[in-house]
Amino acid sequence: MEERFDTAQISKVIDQALLYQCACPAQVCRAIFELRELHQYQLNCANDTANDRLVHETIARAAARSHELMEECLAKILTLEQWDMATLTMPASLRKKPAKTI
Repeated sequence: MEERFDTAQISKVIDQALLYQCACPAQVCRAIFELRELHQYQLNCANDTANDRLVHETIARAAARSHELMEECLAKILTLEQWDMATLTMPASLRKKPAKTI
């Protein structure tokens, strides 16, 4: 499965999105991580029967296709929101004052 964004890049988007209370990019990033985990799990499943292999291969292929779509989605929303694509820095216009901790 190809990865357009590496783990560090996705984590950076999540960190900024959570810090500045902009949840949508973080939700997409979490979905990407979950699809990666699902794909890897299916590839690592050790099953004896051909049917089980086919089940896991089917799930792995679907996860890979879904992953590709979600990475395309992330790239598009970051572009639409005008994130700096070289550094994956959130634009100042989206930054909200972080919530005060009690």
